[in-house]
Amino acid sequence: MMLTKVYKFIIENNMLSAGDTVVCGLSGGADSVALLYSMVELKEKLGINVEALHVNHCLRGAESDGDEAFCRRLCSRLAIPFSAVSCDVRAYSEKNSLSTEEAARILRYDIFKDCSRGKKLATAHNANDNLETVILNLARGTGVKGLAGIPPVRDNIIRPLLSVSRNEIEEFLSERSQPYVTDSTNLSDDYTRNMIRHKILPLLNEINSSSVETSVRSIKTIREENAFIDSSADEAMSRCRFGNRLEGLDAYPPVIRKRCISRLLAENDLPYSHKRLEEADLTLMNNGKINISGNLYLSGSNGSIELVTIDSISHSSELNIEAPLKIGINRIFENCELICEIVECDNLKKIEAVHKKSTFYLLDYDKINGRTVLRSRKFGDKIRLSGRNFTSSVKKLINETIDAGIRPTLHFIEDESGTIFAEGIGIADRVVPDNNTVRCLKIIIKRH
Repeated sequence: MMLTKVYKFIIENNMLSAGDTVVCGLSGGADSVALLYSMVELKEKLGINVEALHVNHCLRGAESDGDEAFCRRLCSRLAIPFSAVSCDVRAYSEKNSLSTEEAARILRYDIFKDCSRGKKLATAHNANDNLETVILNLARGTGVKGLAGIPPVRDNIIRPLLSVSRNEIEEFLSERSQPYVTDSTNLSDDYTRNMIRHKILPLLNEINSSSVETSVRSIKTIREENAFIDSSADEAMSRCRFGNRLEGLDAYPPVIRKRCISRLLAENDLPYSHKRLEEADLTLMNNGKINISGNLYLSGSNGSIELVTIDSISHSSELNIEAPLKIGINRIFENCELICEIVECDNLKKIEAVHKKSTFYLLDYDKINGRTVLRSRKFGDKIRLSGRNFTSSVKKLINETIDAGIRPTLHFIEDESGTIFAEGIGIADRVVPDNNTVRCLKIIIKRH
C-alpha cells in the first residue's frame, strides 16, 4: 500500500517530527495531489500540520489559472490552508538570459523558500523522477553523488514520495476517485527529461517491468554508500585540515582524498571538475602545482596539499582565470561578457535564421560532460574542431586568425573531458549539434 511506503520512508529518513508544519508544493498534477493526500491522511499519525502552496508560473494563460483554481477547490474540500503566488517567468527568463525551464525552477524555489520559513517544504518528486535524474546525471558524467539521485532531505525540503512509482501514485488517486490536472508541456519531448520519461523509461520497462521499483533499492544502496564516503571524508577533514592546507591526506584512499579536495575548493567558492580533481590528486601524491582560478593554486608536497596564492606562473605572463560557467551573464574579463542560454533545438536552421544578425555559437547541451568551467587561455591549449579528424594547437590558430588586441581576453570553456569552446576559433567536434539534438547551449560574447 502506497501510504504505508510513504510513512516508512518518512520515518527512515527522519523527515518529520511531531508538531512540524508541512507546506506541500501543489501544482495540481497527479504527484502533488497524491503528496497532499498522503500528508493529510498521515497528519494525525505523524502529529503534524499540513498546508498547501501553489506557484502560478503564468506561462499557459487560462490553463495556468485553471490549475490554480483546481488546487484552491481541492484544499477547500480537504480543509487545508492554501496559498497561491504568481510569478512572471518569461520576464525573468529574458532579463537573465535563462531558458524558460530554468527560470521557472529558480523562481519556484525562491517562492518555496520564502513561504516555508520555520516549516518543512514537501515536494512531490517520486521514484520515476529519481531514476530519470540518475540517468540524466549518468549521461552527462557523474560520480557517486550523482548516482545517489535526489536527496530525500535537504535543508528544510523533504521528498516523501521518492520510494513510490508513478503507477502507484495513479492507483492511489484512483482508489480515492480523485482527479488531477495535466500540464500540457509535460506531454512533449522538447526537454531532455521528458525524452527520458517518454522514451528511455519505457525501454527499460521492456527489459524489466519492475525497473522503477528496482531502482528504488539500488539508489538507496548508492545513497548509503555515498553517506559512508561523506562520513569518512568528515573524519579525514577533521584530522588533516589546517586552514586551507590538508596534511597527511596521502594516508587515505583516492575516493576520500578527492572528496576532501573537492570540499576544500567548494568552501572557497572555487570551480572543480572530475578532471581537475584527478589532477589535484596526482599533485598531492607526486608533488607539484596546478592552477585553480586566477592566482590561486593547489600545491602538493610530501602527502599534503594546500591552496596558495602565486603572483606569477611559468610559460605565460598572464595569470589563468577560471570560474564556473553559469547560464546567464558571465564575466571573467573587464569590458567583456559571455552570455549563455539554453534553447530548444528542434530546428537548427530556424534558430540560425532568427539570429542571423548576431554572432553566436551553438553547442549540444546534452553532449557536455559534467561540470563546465569558463576560463582564459592556457599554455598548451588544444582543441579538436568540428569537421576535423585531428587535434589543433590553439596557439597556432590564434596567431593565424585572431587580432593581437583581443588575444589576452579570449574566452574558453572546458568540461570534464577537455576544451569544448574557443572564442574566435570554434567548438569541439564532440559537442556539435546534429539532427538528434534536443537542447543547445547558445553562447554570445559582447565586448564593450
